[in-house]
Amino acid sequence: MKRDSRLSDVLHVLLHMAEAGGPVTSEVLAKAMGSHPVVVRRTLAGLRRQGHVRSEKGHGGGWSLACDLAQVTLRDIHEALGAPDLVALGHRTEAPGCLVEQAVNAALDRAAREAEALLLARLGEVTLAALSADFHRRLAACGGPGESERTTYDMEVVHGD
Repeated sequence: MKRDSRLSDVLHVLLHMAEAGGPVTSEVLAKAMGSHPVVVRRTLAGLRRQGHVRSEKGHGGGWSLACDLAQVTLRDIHEALGAPDLVALGHRTEAPGCLVEQAVNAALDRAAREAEALLLARLGEVTLAALSADFHRRLAACGGPGESERTTYDMEVVHGD
């Protein structure tokens, strides 16, 4: 079963944008993600509609954050992506005639709903600022530059490419 990595992908991009301190082109973000600029633009368009990011055209343009990292949770971003399924349990048959399979489907549905509710609650507790702070702790532990030492953003250094 293919995993849906959109939430992970967009959180990754948002943290890169936070580090950039200014507009970042779709091409640069796509390179960091191993993706295509069109995919980045399509994904960020939903976040722009929710007011989390903005885009500027022309020379010096690109994507930048339009929100306070401390005010936006992972759940907010999940919802801005269209709230894709978080739990990927499926049924053997959607409308079974077999009573055993009906019981199995009911149990799996209940478990999936409960798991998704717990996951959504946890996503609502974690802000983008918390992710950024975790990144900075990890960077410092690796001997990376501190805030005062960073004057320009280098996607390759931060991303490890």
